[in-house]
Amino acid sequence: MISLKRNTKYELTPAKGLRSRNIYNPCSEADFKISRGKFSDFLTCQRCFYLDRVKGVVSPSLPGWSLNAATDELLKKEFDICREKRQPHRLFLQYDLEHIIPFDHPDLEKWRDSLRAGLMSRHRDTNIILTGGVDDVWINTNTEELIVVDYKSQANRRPVEVWSYLSSVYHQGYKIQLDFYAYLLKKMKFKVAKTGYFLVCNGNKEANGFYGNLKFSETLIPYDTSTDWIENEVDRMYDLMNDTDLPKHNISCENCAYAARRAEFENL
Repeated sequence: MISLKRNTKYELTPAKGLRSRNIYNPCSEADFKISRGKFSDFLTCQRCFYLDRVKGVVSPSLPGWSLNAATDELLKKEFDICREKRQPHRLFLQYDLEHIIPFDHPDLEKWRDSLRAGLMSRHRDTNIILTGGVDDVWINTNTEELIVVDYKSQANRRPVEVWSYLSSVYHQGYKIQLDFYAYLLKKMKFKVAKTGYFLVCNGNKEANGFYGNLKFSETLIPYDTSTDWIENEVDRMYDLMNDTDLPKHNISCENCAYAARRAEFENL
């Protein structure tokens, strides 16, 4: 997909490929936020991450996933009703999780806001603030442990099963998401359960027609989060951001491959 730069009035405007703000300066002591998504970028391709966060190179934009966003919004409304009543969600009863209810906290809306707030924690004594917008947080009423939750929407003909869902190569990033959210909550001094959940909404493509209605099945996928590895990776990310050398690219990175091939033709 080829993207065109537009301003706030949706008018076409020159695309410069560089940002003037939100660029990390190793000489500055000002706080600098790194989101869960940018941390995932670091894990995926260090060169792309460095060019983005340190040099301000703007990656081509992608359209939003409006159907997924709508599913998330409706789920949040549904769980908020249970949150207000302090009662288990209907799905919890199907999975023998009557001891779990949606967690109520005055900052919940901030935790959900990935663009302006999210879960936040300073990394060690640096100026790096790690952030992440979590879909939901539940609580085990027996142990008082918080449970990290992420909503996922898809339309797959195959049934949603725990082993196949968690072992899919395309879902490894999902597990990093829950790991990161659990890590942030722990750094914020909350007691966090090891097991988090993906609430997977799977659209039915086998129906006889659309007729203005797309039906979804709902499946809770338990996942045992792992947070011990994150601190060392953030250390490596911080060292990289303060290095003056351009890091090596990931040989499987399609963005790097495209940039290299394009440069070859443009330099002929």
